[in-house]
Amino acid sequence: MARHQAPRATRKNASACRLAGQLLSFTALIITALAAMVLIVVPLLTGSQTYSVLTSSMKPNYAPGTLLVVKPASFSELNVGDVVTYQIESGRPEVITHRILSVGADQEGNRTLITKGDNNALADESPVSEVQVRGKLMYAVPYIGFVANWLGNQDRGMFSQLAAGGFILYGFGTIANAVNTRRKRSQQTRETESTSMELAA
Repeated sequence: MARHQAPRATRKNASACRLAGQLLSFTALIITALAAMVLIVVPLLTGSQTYSVLTSSMKPNYAPGTLLVVKPASFSELNVGDVVTYQIESGRPEVITHRILSVGADQEGNRTLITKGDNNALADESPVSEVQVRGKLMYAVPYIGFVANWLGNQDRGMFSQLAAGGFILYGFGTIANAVNTRRKRSQQTRETESTSMELAA
C-alpha cells in the first residue's frame, strides 16, 4: 500500500503554530522572571519594605493601589524632590509617603524635612524628623498594591514565598516543555525522512 506524505502547506502551518507557541511561552517566561525580580528578589536583596498607596495624595504618579518599594536610606542622603515614607508618629506603624519639599531644622538645630503630597495644595503640617523616616522610594508598581491589601500584612510573606516557588516551577516547566517539543520534532523529522526513503525505493 502506498504511503502519502502530509501536504507541504499543512506542515508549514504546523511549524508556524509550534513557533508561535514557543514564542508565547518564552515571552511569558521573561515576563514572569521580570515580575519575580521586581516584586520579590530585589526587595529581599536590598532589605526594602513594600507599602500600598491608599489615598490620592500622590496622584497622578502614585495612584491608589500602587505598590511602593521603599529602601532604607541615611537621613543625610535625602534631598529635595525625593519621595520618602515616614511614620506619622515615631514608633507607630501608620506611615505616609510624600515628597520632600524643603529641608529645615528644629529649635535644637537637628535636620528636619518638610514634605507634601504631589496632589495636595499645602505642605504637611508637621516637619519630619530622622527617627520617623522609614526609607526612600526606590520604584513603584501600579495596581499590585490592591493584591497586597487583599492579602493583608501577615500573608504577604507567605504569598511572596509561594509566588517565588510558582515562578521557579513555571520556569522549569517551560524549559522542560521546550526540550520535549524539540525532541518530538526531531523524531518526527527522522520518521518523515525514513518514509521518504522508503517511497523513493
